Amino acid sequence: MLTGFTLEKKTAIVVGAANGIGRATALAFAQAGAAVACADIEEAGARATAAEVEKAGARALPLRLDVTDGASCRAAVAATVERLGGLDALLYGAADADHTATVLELDEAAWDRVIRINLTGAFLMAKAAIPAMIARGGGSVILIASQLGRVGSPGRPAYCATKGALIQLAKVLAVDHAAQGIRANTLSPGAVETRRMIQRWRTMEEARRMLGPKHVLGRLGQPEEIARAAVYLASDASAFMTGSDLLIDGGYTAV
Repeated sequence: MLTGFTLEKKTAIVVGAANGIGRATALAFAQAGAAVACADIEEAGARATAAEVEKAGARALPLRLDVTDGASCRAAVAATVERLGGLDALLYGAADADHTATVLELDEAAWDRVIRINLTGAFLMAKAAIPAMIARGGGSVILIASQLGRVGSPGRPAYCATKGALIQLAKVLAVDHAAQGIRANTLSPGAVETRRMIQRWRTMEEARRMLGPKHVLGRLGQPEEIARAAVYLASDASAFMTGSDLLIDGGYTAV
């Protein structure tokens, strides 16, 4: 392993660990040496990922987490500190399965739900996690944004708005807490082969056919490809990186 690309003696919370990018990141963190709290509203999925983390030889803690509830966020951080000994990294990957609709078609309840999960949940988790990181002398906050935080996508006003907001939120966290040893960055994937693709396109084959050509590389990303970038952001290898957006989008925004 290259110098700095290790998470030995570090503890991380992965929010959205039950599947997709979150699950892949929890496993990548474990393989890099971290103890991992696997948090998700889907408790069974969190437990399954935690079991895989333990199979990889790392300590794990499954947590049921409702990111729309500040008390639940605080409890998750407290449990991680108590059971795993501290907190060094937060990866926030919770996102609502938004439906395609223009602003004129989107009802207020659907808009509010996307805002609460995608954006307000990130605020609540950062608010809960940063004091625990400060107690350790610093840490890394990683918010999963999207290439759609930079460019628009038809029929996805709430999703695009929240992902752009996460990029700005990370910048402010970076500025406000640099003196306390906190780094904050966003990680922006292109379209990735996860359950969300099937929810939107019915089959993965259809998602590949429709979205693959929008990427310069001509394909969708894999969760593990995004997870490797998350390890970099959580590790000391990225010690001089804060307030930035790491774009891993297969060239989606290049043209």
